[in-house]
Amino acid sequence: MSNLNEIGPPAGSRHKPKRIGRGIGSGHGKTSCRGSKGQNSRSGRDKRTVAFEGGQMPLIRRLPKRGFHNPFRIAYTVVNLSDLNRFDQGAVVSAEELRSAGLLKKNLPVKILGDGELSRALTVRAQKFSEPAKAKIEKAGGKAEVIK
Repeated sequence: MSNLNEIGPPAGSRHKPKRIGRGIGSGHGKTSCRGSKGQNSRSGRDKRTVAFEGGQMPLIRRLPKRGFHNPFRIAYTVVNLSDLNRFDQGAVVSAEELRSAGLLKKNLPVKILGDGELSRALTVRAQKFSEPAKAKIEKAGGKAEVIK
C-alpha cells in the first residue's frame, strides 16, 4: 500500500517546458526557435488569419459582390389550405391552434397559401392570405380574417 505523498505522475508523462532565448548552450538561444529574420519571427504576428494568401489579393476580394439584402423584408411561416383540414367544422384557427397542431415551428407571422382544397368551413385568422387561399376559404363557407 502506498501513501498519498508517494503518488506522482507516471514516468515520462510530464515534460519540462521549453526554455527559449536563454543562451547558445540551451540549444534554443539566439533566434528562440523562430528561424531567421522576417515577418514570421516577429512578435505580435497573427497566425490565425484564414484569408491571408501570402500577400496576393485574397479570393474573397477578387470575387464580385452579388445580391441585395432587404432589411425591411418580412419573413412568414407558410401554411397550405390542405393542412387546415385537420381542424373541426366551424373551428377558429389562429397561430396558437396552428402551433399546437405542429404546423408552426418558429415564432413568425403566418401566411396562408392556397395549395390543396378545404373541405370544411373554418374561420382562419392570419397576418396574410394569398388570393386563391382567401377565395377557397370563402367558397368552403368560412372566413379569412387578417390580423396585425
